[in-house]
Amino acid sequence: MDGSANEDFIHITGLVQFLTMIEAMPASIVVGIANVDRKRDFTFPTSIENDKKDFPTTGGSAKFITFVEKELQPFIQKKFKANASKTIVGQSLGGLLATEILLTKPELFNNYMIISPSLWWDNESLLLKVPGFLAKETAQETQVYVSVGTEGKQMEDDAGKLAEALQTGQKKGLKVKFVPMPNENHLTILHNSAYKGFEILFSKK
Repeated sequence: MDGSANEDFIHITGLVQFLTMIEAMPASIVVGIANVDRKRDFTFPTSIENDKKDFPTTGGSAKFITFVEKELQPFIQKKFKANASKTIVGQSLGGLLATEILLTKPELFNNYMIISPSLWWDNESLLLKVPGFLAKETAQETQVYVSVGTEGKQMEDDAGKLAEALQTGQKKGLKVKFVPMPNENHLTILHNSAYKGFEILFSKK
């Protein structure tokens, strides 16, 4: 997510280039999705009237997820020599979207890197979907990496709640790692957290 050339694409490709060079992760195809309206694409509809007023374009994540499922992923599979392994990297509102995909369409990815997720959206309603996700049987192995810096009590607490709920659910085939980074803030966390996340998600067993 946030994947244009002047957003996070260059940072993620640099990390992937280095980690593949030292054989810390497998050769990978990096797909960056440039933003048109991230508030629209990364959020589901909210019941909070003030947010509707302040952010009138929000609530389009369902269409964006359909685009990823029906257009983007088939295009990558057809165009490139891709295998079944798929990783999503999302920070802030991108982390909210990655969490929504995990809880509602988990089969779209098998590795989830959720950094500083904006789970405060719609009064934390997305956290209420965790039990339903845990109750569903899934055939694939899924890894989830959650990370947060010193970013305010609500964001820090919500990230911890998400990780704890996923960990205590004891869902078969689900592995969850929570990595707080108290020395980082909302502006600085992405690079160091993504590096650590790739190391954890692709560690050689």
